[in-house]
Amino acid sequence: MSRILISSFLDHLRVERGLSENTLLSYKRDLYQFLKWLNCNLKDVDSKILGKYIRYLKDKGLSSSSISRKLSSIRMLYKFLLAEGVIKVDPLQDITSPRRERKIPAYLSFKEVQDLLEAPSVDSFIGLRDKALLETLYATGIRISELTGLNRSDVNLKSGWLKVKGKGSRERMVPLGREAIRWIRGYLKERGRGEGLDSPLFCNRYGKRISRQSCWKIVKKYARKAGIEKAISPHTIRHSFATHLLSREADLRSVQELLGHVNISTTQIYTHITQERLKRIYKMYHPRA
Repeated sequence: MSRILISSFLDHLRVERGLSENTLLSYKRDLYQFLKWLNCNLKDVDSKILGKYIRYLKDKGLSSSSISRKLSSIRMLYKFLLAEGVIKVDPLQDITSPRRERKIPAYLSFKEVQDLLEAPSVDSFIGLRDKALLETLYATGIRISELTGLNRSDVNLKSGWLKVKGKGSRERMVPLGREAIRWIRGYLKERGRGEGLDSPLFCNRYGKRISRQSCWKIVKKYARKAGIEKAISPHTIRHSFATHLLSREADLRSVQELLGHVNISTTQIYTHITQERLKRIYKMYHPRA
């Protein structure tokens, strides 16, 4: 019976909420882990049982953010069961999720970004593509899934804008820097104009849309070539984009819009930059600093 309820809930998320398969898999994994631990039916769960489950997860060494995510999946399930009349009382109404740790995201220095962007050899078509790809990532701060989803029609090199489809299919316009425009133009010129505007912007050597895994390999390849020893991924470039903007006096709201964050709280992981800036201003201007 419990498995049928979870299956109905996942169908609801798929059909009514339109969630992606990756998100659905996360819900499914969290809920079946909970079900495996349970010694009773889902309908018989109360706050005491949930309290024991939270202690179990803590004893396993899970972080606060991981526990919060698992509780969020369970909370969504019980809201669904309540709405469907399967249960009469939400067992999570008095359960508070553990406070999430705010980790400062890893980012590259200006010098490291410069070394990374200069690493591709533009003598070959693949090197030219990689150069344009890296320049686009740093110029816009877009997610790797957003970059791989770009079509040629999404780029306006004349006006210097990129149309990006983000999470939840929300579209936003992101400005392109002059260097990104220059290298995208050079890459497209080399690639030729035989394809339509609906063709992928960044392709693999076979002319197919480049994959996220390939982009990861590209970033890691040129990080090694540039002598960058820290762990780096496409998301590190996104963090560097936001960090460098804020360190040069950009306001948090503008960075929020550029990154495509729905809530300002998501962008506030970068407040360490604004705090450092305030300290610098304080020391510069306060007479007794």
